[in-house]
Amino acid sequence: MTNAVHDAERIRERKDAERTRRRKDTERTREQQDTEQIWEPSSADPPVLVLGATGRTGRRVVARLRDAGRTVRAASRSAETPFDWTDRATWAAAVDGMRALYLVAPADPEPIADFVAEARAAGVRRFVVLSGRGVHRYGMALEPSMAEAERAVREADVDWTLIRPNSFSQNFADDLYAAPLRAGLLTLPVGAVAEPFVDVEDVAEVTVALLTEEGHTHRTYELSGPRALTFAEVAAEISAVSGRPTRFEAVTAEQYVADLIAGGMPEKDARSLACVHVFLSEGHNSEPTTDVRYILGREPRDFSEYVKSVAAAGIWA
Repeated sequence: MTNAVHDAERIRERKDAERTRRRKDTERTREQQDTEQIWEPSSADPPVLVLGATGRTGRRVVARLRDAGRTVRAASRSAETPFDWTDRATWAAAVDGMRALYLVAPADPEPIADFVAEARAAGVRRFVVLSGRGVHRYGMALEPSMAEAERAVREADVDWTLIRPNSFSQNFADDLYAAPLRAGLLTLPVGAVAEPFVDVEDVAEVTVALLTEEGHTHRTYELSGPRALTFAEVAAEISAVSGRPTRFEAVTAEQYVADLIAGGMPEKDARSLACVHVFLSEGHNSEPTTDVRYILGREPRDFSEYVKSVAAAGIWA
């Protein structure tokens, strides 16, 4: 216990030192960055709008902001502040009075640029955009909304930061992966590629830092876990911890599509998922990054920690 306390203290000291260094760097370069750094908070606690506030990352961002005592407006179709990308009448009330915004793109990229322009006109200056690692490679082909969200904020006169996470550890608790794992066999068209899965809790903590701290203007961060694992290694680890025998088997993209369609998924969605996994199989995102450590001053959560917590909840039982 004593060692754990000391480790925590050292982590906090490193984090404080890193934040102090970044603040000093920002102060030294402020005059040169006047044309780029337009973030001008009107108070010590600029209000934050979180889109997708009931979603996987959004609800965690809202909770962390509120735990920190920040003023936050949670917005989605089912949140306390109604917001619907397809109903532009809901936009004005959502962005009114806000100065910072967490943007989770909708499925349809069409309204994104107009929304960014409206939010900018309403006074929003800081945009943190959830994207995906590799979007600069596949862009409009696989994730058109993420690519469009990146483009829209880059071309707007705003203080933007992009986060591009690897695949989430939490994907293995979703039915797309969890149901096959419970059945004993996970099949995907990913071959033997390794992926440094990132925990959504780390993504949320990074997002809060980017929304509330200085020094991240016009930067792109790629967020990963500390180590890369193959899907076979993931299945073996889940099996060992959960006590339920399960394994991974690589299949072709066409076989994967056929399996999904047989399970009731529309063909268009099945082919889209197959394309995403085929991209993963090419290994572009396999190398772990250091961006979580740079921003938070600590190592990202290891996949093993996630597996233990989920197994204890009986997800794979």
